[in-house]
Amino acid sequence: MRYFTGAVALTFCMATVIGCVSQGTHTQTLTDLEQARKATAQTAAALEALKQQTAAEIEALQHEKARLSNELAAAQSATKELERQVATLQEDKQNLMSGTTTAQEEIARLQKRAGGLETEMARAADLTKRLEARDQEIGKLQDSIAQEKERLKAEEAEKARLEQERAAKEAEIERLTKTHEDLTKSLQAEIAKGDIKIKQVRDRLTINMVDRVLFDSGQAQVKPTGLKVLKQVSDILKKVNDKQIRIEGHTDNVPIRGKLKERYPTNWELSTARATNVVRYLIEDGGVDRANLLAVGYAENRPVASNDAEEGRTANRRIEIVLYPKDLSEIASQIKQ
Repeated sequence: MRYFTGAVALTFCMATVIGCVSQGTHTQTLTDLEQARKATAQTAAALEALKQQTAAEIEALQHEKARLSNELAAAQSATKELERQVATLQEDKQNLMSGTTTAQEEIARLQKRAGGLETEMARAADLTKRLEARDQEIGKLQDSIAQEKERLKAEEAEKARLEQERAAKEAEIERLTKTHEDLTKSLQAEIAKGDIKIKQVRDRLTINMVDRVLFDSGQAQVKPTGLKVLKQVSDILKKVNDKQIRIEGHTDNVPIRGKLKERYPTNWELSTARATNVVRYLIEDGGVDRANLLAVGYAENRPVASNDAEEGRTANRRIEIVLYPKDLSEIASQIKQ
């Protein structure tokens, strides 16, 4: 504002004296006036910049004022809250002071109650121990019951197995009896002549053939009439699947002599050869399952009569076909299937 006033005054003076000065002076005056005008413009620009700066500062101050106002309001609110809390604390203090007697009475009552609770807890602990002991007894009893159940279960399983085996055995004996009947019917002529004997004792069946039925004297090759007998026997034995079939060769106690001794040094070789030839026929021509057959020679070691007489020696020279049980569990499984 000082610059603006000076410029105006200068202009006024110049206007006053313009009419009474010389041309040189006039020119100088115009020059000064132009300079004054420029200075005035600069001053106006500076003034405008100052106004803008002032406006920005005013706006910043207004924002700061608003912020401080908000902080003041928050502080006042916090002060009121603190005053409220103080009042509440003072009230609580008064309440606590007024309730001290009641609290002491309550503490005494609770202490007395605590003593009673300790007694109750001791009784509860004792009861817990008794219950734990009872639980152990119950656990042992449950274990005993479980073991007994397992034992009964095992007994039932064993009973079932034995019953199954009994049924299998009865069925086996029944089938063997049928085999006995079939053999007796098929070999009735030889049986009638006393050359063949068939005997069944429950689950064992023995076909006893004197040697002359199958072999010539001192020979191990089955003769033609003997093959016919073996054919009748094999037709029945090939239907038997639940028995082991052992072919036994037996002789009397007369030692092998002469040329025959070159082929069969002892009765062991002769009895074994006869049993083996019978087995070969039953397998190769009779169709009997080889898995069920067994050949064995006993020589003179299992006589059925005395060797002191010819009749006894004749009885001892024999082929026995023995049917005896397989393992019962195997038979039972076959029936089950």
